[in-house]
Formats: sequence, C-alpha cells, structure tokens
Amino acid sequence: MDPVKRSLINLHITVMLLGGTGLFSKLIPLSALDITFGRSLPAFICLFLFVKLGGQSLRLNSAKDYAVGLGLGVIMAVHWVTYFFSMQYSSVSVGMIALFTFPVITVLLEPFFEKMRIQWQDIASACVVLLGIYFIVPTVSLENDITLGVAVGVFSAFLYAMRNLLHRKYFSHYSGAKAMGWQTLVICPCLIFFVSDDFVQMELHTGLMLLLLGSVFTALPHAMVAAALKHLRAKTFSLVACMQPLYGVLFAIALLNESPSWEILLGGILVISAAIYETVKTHHSQKNVEQKST
Repeated sequence: MDPVKRSLINLHITVMLLGGTGLFSKLIPLSALDITFGRSLPAFICLFLFVKLGGQSLRLNSAKDYAVGLGLGVIMAVHWVTYFFSMQYSSVSVGMIALFTFPVITVLLEPFFEKMRIQWQDIASACVVLLGIYFIVPTVSLENDITLGVAVGVFSAFLYAMRNLLHRKYFSHYSGAKAMGWQTLVICPCLIFFVSDDFVQMELHTGLMLLLLGSVFTALPHAMVAAALKHLRAKTFSLVACMQPLYGVLFAIALLNESPSWEILLGGILVISAAIYETVKTHHSQKNVEQKST
C-alpha cells in the first residue's frame, strides 16, 4: 500500500481512538478525577516505553524545560478532569462538541502569545460558535446538567487551547510522544492525593477499563500521530482531527444509546464548521508567511 494512503488510514484510526475516549466517562463507574488519574498511569508508562524503544532520551534539555513540562502537565490534568466531568454531567455528544470550541478559542488567545491581530473572520467564527452553544444549552442555569456540562466543557476547551499555545511556543522541540509522556507523568502526583476510596477499591473490570483507556485510547494514538506526520502534511492532520467529535457522537449513539436532539446536532454542526474553517485559515496564513520568508 502507498505510504501516504497507509498514513491517512492510520490517522483516521488515531482520531477514532481519541474520539472514543469520551465513552469511558460513562463506562467507568468512577469520578472524573479518578478516571484521569487512572488514565495517566498506563499512558505515561506506554509513552515512555515508546520513546525509549525509539532510541530517544527521556531527559529534557534544561531546567526551564522541566518547569514548562510541569506547567503543561498541571494544565493537562485539569483539562482531562473537566473533560470527563463535562460528559458525566451532560452526555458524550455534548461534551465532545463543547471541547471542539478550542480551535476558535485558540485563535482568540493567539494575540497574547504571538504578534498578530484578531481578524474580523475570527470574530465571525466566535459568533458562529456562540450560536452553536446557544442551540445546545437548554436553559441559562448551571442547575441544569446539560448547561453545566457545556460550561465545564468550554472551560476544558479553554485549558486545552492554552496548553497547545504554550506547548507550541516553549515545548515543540520535543516529539509528541515524549512531550505527552512528561505531561502524563506530571498528572499522577498532581492528583494522587485527591483520588477517592472508590479508586482504591475498584473492581478488576474497572481497572482493565482504565488500562485500556490509558494505553490503547491515549498512548497509542499519540504515538501514531508521529508516524502519520512522516507522510502527511500538518494541514491534513488538523482537518482529520476535526472529525474527532463526529466519531465520538457516533460511538455514543451506537454504544451508549445516546439520542442527541436536533438542537444538539445543529449546534455541533456550527461548532465543528467553525473549527474546520479556522483550521484551514490558519494553515493558509502559515503558508503565506513561509512563502514571504523564502
């Protein structure tokens, strides 16, 4: 098989695995914090093994990098906890859609990290996202589980956008697997003092589900990304990654018998459309900058 086609198939498998992580918020009978801690343990072990087997050093280059890795790990810990919390209080479909407000949030935050101005198209994208959220939220009250789930999901998206921007600015000189390995390592001590008795007393089946989540649905896709990018452009990866909520919603419908309302589906279409638009626009802008510099 052609290497490009193989990489594209692997990329879709990667995105499907990441889209399936939301299912575990309903399948594992633990709190969002417990699930995050249980996910991070096998994830960092598998990622570090992958890095080591690839012949890379596990060490970072400087004390500054260790400090950055620590900060990114703390942000990632809160992001994962709020990610699962959002889905537990609403649904996998709602939580996944809320998370994918992060591309637009990223664009709105970029001026604080880079020397660039917000364009009117970005404001329009933000308005489209707000309209999508309007359709998803049933009532403006945090006493409603869906509204609470959306609010926490958007906050999780904000954290994810912050993490991505900081990673790109200060930590992008490391491979994805190595960077993610260090971040999952930081999550463990961050949360270990907050795990509940339910985690300590969990059944074997629950432990196996956490192992599956941390290895197959977390470490494996992050390792596969590096392989896929050898033959695919970053733009292709970003566009396919926008299909993650679609896979997540389809999995939730098929495996959890979720029945998203037409309002949620319409809101999802608006949010994902804005995410795809911002992804395409960002790559066009980067391409123009590269052409001007050559």
